[in-house]
Amino acid sequence: MPRQARGPGSGKVAILRFALAPSPIAMINVTIANFETEVIEASMQTHVLVDFWAPWCGPCKVIGPILEKLETEYAGRFKLVKIDSDQEQQLAQAFGVRSIPTCVLLKDGQPVDGFMGALPEGQIKAFLDKHLPAAEELAAAEDEADALDALAAGDTEGALEKLRQAIATDPANEDARFDLVKLLLQLDRDDDAKVAFAPVIAKAAGVRRLDSLQRWMAARDAQLGVTDAAGLQAKIAANKRDFDARFALAQQHVAHNRWLEAMDELLEILMRDKTWNDDLARKTFIAILDVIEPVKPKVAAGQVPPEDPTVATYRRRLSSVVLS
Repeated sequence: MPRQARGPGSGKVAILRFALAPSPIAMINVTIANFETEVIEASMQTHVLVDFWAPWCGPCKVIGPILEKLETEYAGRFKLVKIDSDQEQQLAQAFGVRSIPTCVLLKDGQPVDGFMGALPEGQIKAFLDKHLPAAEELAAAEDEADALDALAAGDTEGALEKLRQAIATDPANEDARFDLVKLLLQLDRDDDAKVAFAPVIAKAAGVRRLDSLQRWMAARDAQLGVTDAAGLQAKIAANKRDFDARFALAQQHVAHNRWLEAMDELLEILMRDKTWNDDLARKTFIAILDVIEPVKPKVAAGQVPPEDPTVATYRRRLSSVVLS
């Protein structure tokens, strides 16, 4: 069956907003002519439930209204389309439909699950709930999207409020928490950042972007009031393998958001000792890339958003050194 390619991380905000859009009133009847648009492309944005049916099928007439009712109740968490298996035999064969009604759930252009027969409403809801994002998750994601829009418009306080609201709605939303803590640190509101970070501190070591925030905060704490950059540079000039001095200098750069200078010092360590101090230089370098990477711009479904040139350059430099 046809599939549209999807770039990594592409159109996240657009995807979440699509999922929150009101359900269509008119039922969508899919044919081979509009299958790519109404099913494949739509599934890049939200789950699509395809109902294979036929006008003569009694059970189809039972399950059809139930599916339409659930689409309304689920308020945009999935899209329902219908395919007449008699009229669209090519599509029915592509999905391996042997009896009707058959329902197939798609995401990102591929089937993820399905069922046959006129199941009771409760069983259909259980099937959907197994795969669909929770309403709270979508609401939080919408707040996060609004926060990014506010930030782009220069409304910092509005962005902070939306991010806090997103986390309150869905405490498991790590993207919103990352954005909130990052913004607070950029505003030098370290105490507020630590409060926002506290609920996830126990799992930070196992979640890379949270670990990256923790390393940034640790650098700021460690370098509070430290100004001996000249002394560190003198030590490095006397001994280029003084990795403790190089790392301390990199930490000073991180504490003051001098990202390129910090990564340059870390690369100097890596070029001389790739595994120094339990990979500390490499881990700190990756943390910086996470922190400085901007939000990817919105692109059409199937397109890959352009990578930030600075992040791309330093990611290549890291790979070159580590793999050499």
